[in-house]
Amino acid sequence: MRTSQLVKRSLFVVLMAFGLSACGGSADDELDRYINEVKARPGGRIDPLPEITPYDGFRYIADIDGLRSPFRPDTPQAARNGGGPRPDVERSREYLESFPLDSLGMVGTLHIGETMYGLVQTSDGLIHRVIPGNYMGQNDGRITGISESEIGVIEIISDGIGGYIERDAAVGLLD
Repeated sequence: MRTSQLVKRSLFVVLMAFGLSACGGSADDELDRYINEVKARPGGRIDPLPEITPYDGFRYIADIDGLRSPFRPDTPQAARNGGGPRPDVERSREYLESFPLDSLGMVGTLHIGETMYGLVQTSDGLIHRVIPGNYMGQNDGRITGISESEIGVIEIISDGIGGYIERDAAVGLLD
């Protein structure tokens, strides 16, 4: 039994040596030929590096230049003191206010008499009619205007320091 194992191992070693010797050859010749071909190509001229212009520094002095200080809030004083726009918490919410504004899409307009309605599609596939004065989006977005290509909205968002600011937004016509 020992002799048969020895024969099997010897046969295995011979086959492995034969297999490995077959891996060389043509691939190496091909690689050598490609390297020689690349080396034989004429060298080209290298373009000079672009000239580096010196950095022109800017000294930021808010008080002298009349610029806003980056360390003071950009919110108007009225908004910081509780004035300015505020969401109407007493107003009953409309259905389209339960959707984020970016999940709504305008699919067209509808003219009935003198009134132009915007047609808004929600993420669940339903289409709703809106007119200026309706609300949509989760930031108290009041519709200000409707055109053939978009519905204009003014949102009331937090300024991060206890007040609110108004921000223009739009819901565009879907492709």
